[in-house]
Amino acid sequence: MATRNDQISAADGRSFGAYVSIPDTPNGHAVIIAQEIFGVTPHIREVVDRYARDGYLAIAPDLFWRVEPGLALSHSREDMQRAFAVLEQFDEDLGVEDIGRTVAHARAQPGISGVAVVGMCLGGKLAYLAAARLPVEASVAFYGVGIEKNLNEAAGIDSPLLMFFGGKDKYAAAPVREQIEAATAANPLVAVRLYEGADHGFYTRGEPDVINSAHAEAKAFLQRHLPPRGAGA
Repeated sequence: MATRNDQISAADGRSFGAYVSIPDTPNGHAVIIAQEIFGVTPHIREVVDRYARDGYLAIAPDLFWRVEPGLALSHSREDMQRAFAVLEQFDEDLGVEDIGRTVAHARAQPGISGVAVVGMCLGGKLAYLAAARLPVEASVAFYGVGIEKNLNEAAGIDSPLLMFFGGKDKYAAAPVREQIEAATAANPLVAVRLYEGADHGFYTRGEPDVINSAHAEAKAFLQRHLPPRGAGA
């Protein structure tokens, strides 16, 4: 597995960076990893590498490039405050647009046919919006924060979407999850999974057995909707 840093053209003619992990044994598909509020951190890079080990060309665009390029914060109190300050300046619509540019960048790479989006926290909401707005084959949203503010887009989801939540997550508590489930229940392309004992951030900072279980589910979901190259041939 090799890694590199790509530059991706934005709609306004500027460019933004992306961390890329290249699989040793490609399966013919790409996964775009949408970051948490802390930026493209070592945790996010590990998620990118995890999908590359599964055979995907995995790419994490720097979605905060317009506010603070290259941001990679810890979970200290000071950095948490800084992350929320950056988030206040972040434009979600432009973030989804940047994910769309990253999807196009992925499709332009040799041997790539299908592209999925996987996001956590802020990125979880962006993965939800990507399922409604972007031409992707599938999306996975881990504990997306703020999805309830865009439930009007649920009917527009036209590609498979798997959403994970933690039962102890105060940022997506039971009343919010109920709203999301009610709004998406009529769409057969949407599935919701609840990890009862898990808290916010369980996919990047949870117990190893929880991380492994959630990743196995996400991997199986992606394999269903982005079959490995040559499968069924």
